[in-house]
Amino acid sequence: MERTTTGLHMTAPGKRALLFIESNTSGTGYLFASAAREMGYSPFLITAQPHRYLYLSQPDAPEVIVVSRVQEDEITDLIRRTFGGGAAVAGITSSSEYFIVTAAALAARFNLPGPDPQCVQAARDKSRQREAFTAGRLPNPQFRVARSVAEAVAASREIGFPVVIKPVDGTGSIGVRACVDPNDVERHATSLFTHPGDPGNRVLVESLITGEEFSVEVFSGRVVGITRKHLGAEPYFVEAGHDYPAQIPRGVARTLTETVTHATALLGLDWGPLHWELRIHRGHAYVMEVNPRLAGGFIPELVRQAEGIDLIRETLRLVVGEKPELKPDRRRYASIRFLFAPREGRLAQVEGIDEARSQDNVVDVTLYRSIGDELVIAGNFRDRLGHVIACAGRPEVARIAAVRARETVRIGVETVCNAGQCKDISSSAPRGIGVAR
Repeated sequence: MERTTTGLHMTAPGKRALLFIESNTSGTGYLFASAAREMGYSPFLITAQPHRYLYLSQPDAPEVIVVSRVQEDEITDLIRRTFGGGAAVAGITSSSEYFIVTAAALAARFNLPGPDPQCVQAARDKSRQREAFTAGRLPNPQFRVARSVAEAVAASREIGFPVVIKPVDGTGSIGVRACVDPNDVERHATSLFTHPGDPGNRVLVESLITGEEFSVEVFSGRVVGITRKHLGAEPYFVEAGHDYPAQIPRGVARTLTETVTHATALLGLDWGPLHWELRIHRGHAYVMEVNPRLAGGFIPELVRQAEGIDLIRETLRLVVGEKPELKPDRRRYASIRFLFAPREGRLAQVEGIDEARSQDNVVDVTLYRSIGDELVIAGNFRDRLGHVIACAGRPEVARIAAVRARETVRIGVETVCNAGQCKDISSSAPRGIGVAR
């Protein structure tokens, strides 16, 4: 049974609905809904877990339809009953990678624009990505698919250490870890096979490819730009910052562009946004993975600040059948650096936010967490407590401004004790496991 926050099962007069199947929990989900409203559509969030989205408390948040489960047939019936058989719906999409296949399938059912659901589903499986790249003769790490801890250990020995162990269908660096010996593999693979919500029956074991990491943002087969990525310390792969557009030699840019163009064709992903992650190793571009969605990590905001291209709005234009506009209207450089806690504990204080905001070339300082929140370092994107973004006419100016602003913010963490008597507080610039210069 479904319900809405307002009790209304209709759009505003003269407006068609734009439906979001679940959402990112970060600011991107809210930005998608806001952009839909600004474009003249009535945004609706269809979700089984509305409590996950803090942005729903905002005054201009989307209407919410709560369902018992996010299942294709159930939502199809809901749309037919609620939105005039589907005629009142302009588009269906999702800002969450976990639900893009469902959104694509629903769009196809109602003859609305969207990617091929089968291609998206295949691309969500990182083992199938690897198989396609091998068949297409692209540079590829050695890899094996393991269905048990014992298979993961055996595959690691066969490939040779160090290796990377990851879920086949994860996102945001969740469950991705470098392992240096069999004991390391056994511990991490055990956590992946037993942790609720993770793959359960398959993990991917890969040889560790070293080298500088970049992402290539692609939109319906066209390369929009290249982002330099800064990662935290191994064994994790937490993204600590990004610089856009990346300042790299033409040969490197050409190698990255040619690789993703070939790989995009191999996977049949010719509709909508793609986020490719690659490493340059011995002159070749190795695909780490592709996400058949818009980039996370506020990369779309970097693109907007640097070049004036609003990838969120252009994605929605594509979703409702309009032609996207991807022409830059400026040439600047944007950098983001994420804030991390110095250690685990309870967030006790955050200082320096206003000072950071007032610095030259800083355009945004945002904190994701609240005082009193308990902080756990998990080795994925959830370790980020906030970010600073800087934009300038020269790349080094933007980069230095972002680093300086990040180091201005001081985060205090107190020890959490069962008796509630511990007041030991660590306070430092929030580098944590992620240091990006």
